[in-house]
Amino acid sequence: MIENLYRIFQKHPVITTDSRKVSPESIFFALKGENFNGNRFADNALQEGAAYVVVDEPASGKDDRYLLTKDVLSTLQELAQYHREKLAIPIIAITGSNGKTTTKELIHATLSQNYRTYSTSGNLNNHIGVPLTLLSIQPDTEIAVVEMGANHSGEIAFLCNMARPTHGLITNIGKAHLEGFGSLEGVVHAKTELYDFLRKGDGTVFINIEDSLLMDHADGLTKITYGFNPEAGVSGNVIPGSDCLELELIINNPISQLINSNLFGMYNALNILAAASVGDYFDIPANMIASAMNAYRPDNNRSQIKKTERNLLILDAYNANPSSMSLVLKEFTGTIGSRKMAILGDMLEIGANADEEHQKILILLEELDFSQVILVGPVFSQLNTNPDWKCFETSELAKEWILRNTIENKTILLKGSRAIRLEEIVESL
Repeated sequence: MIENLYRIFQKHPVITTDSRKVSPESIFFALKGENFNGNRFADNALQEGAAYVVVDEPASGKDDRYLLTKDVLSTLQELAQYHREKLAIPIIAITGSNGKTTTKELIHATLSQNYRTYSTSGNLNNHIGVPLTLLSIQPDTEIAVVEMGANHSGEIAFLCNMARPTHGLITNIGKAHLEGFGSLEGVVHAKTELYDFLRKGDGTVFINIEDSLLMDHADGLTKITYGFNPEAGVSGNVIPGSDCLELELIINNPISQLINSNLFGMYNALNILAAASVGDYFDIPANMIASAMNAYRPDNNRSQIKKTERNLLILDAYNANPSSMSLVLKEFTGTIGSRKMAILGDMLEIGANADEEHQKILILLEELDFSQVILVGPVFSQLNTNPDWKCFETSELAKEWILRNTIENKTILLKGSRAIRLEEIVESL
């Protein structure tokens, strides 16, 4: 089945899983979920121009354009692995609790200076997104960068078996997706499944030399180091005094480059150093690495600095967990400027400790110097006891209040989980 399907894929190398976004001559995979069944839209996909549809319900098939399989998702994953095995290129896998997507994009920008590079689009990093990423890699691609997310044990191992990475990078390990992992130890075990896979094939890892937890778990692997420690292969020094991150990048000491990035937060310095270490490993000249870093502009609600007519915004509202939330709050209060304001949304997928972790953030907020605080989401709203802070169940309600109570001349941090939709508040600020 996979061999025949792969021959079809070679003639029609565009995959879609949404019948509303079918490309001409593509292959539509009729995936199922709790609230949808793609088999019901197979006919529509063909009418919209798909060349074939892959289905797993016999009643769906009417002619040879309907490719019947036992399970559509498994077939998609098998096809992706088969395609990967045909690609004789390096694949760099990236995972971690925070910074995966920004690091992936910085690596892509760097490697693209010298190589035809493909990387995960957006946030397609799960059991569906990774096969779609692999199947989007064209024959002329020279290097691919694949982001891998996980919310339960065994998921990274599964994705590695599919993507067969030759190189890997774990950005960090923190309190993310505790609901699925059960504990921080569970997170450690799950994320280091990438190291376990690479160890089997003499793989190479890019690693923060100062992260003792990751260094301890990387025994037996070839390690390319980065960090603030000058002993690292790629190191750097943060230059204070700017809203955007500035960094002296040191590659093969004493060669250095000045980075004037468009990113907020010292924590992004490690993402830059990680990408620089990948670029240096693949022989990108230092000046070209610096050029790529300086040109990169985030546009995905991650570490964005955005000026409106009335305020300066730090928009970091794509994801949030206890580790990233506390880090960005401390970083934000240490930046230049007064009249700082925080708009925080609930942190999701924290599990049984959700109340405790949100309470820690509220305690931290009390300790920091904010002129105003707005909390969005049911958990923060229920736990807050500060009468001076505004609380709203949803972003829509917060937006309505802000439109009635104009906020001006402030530097505002927006941080919360994606489902809270804090980005909807931006236009009111």
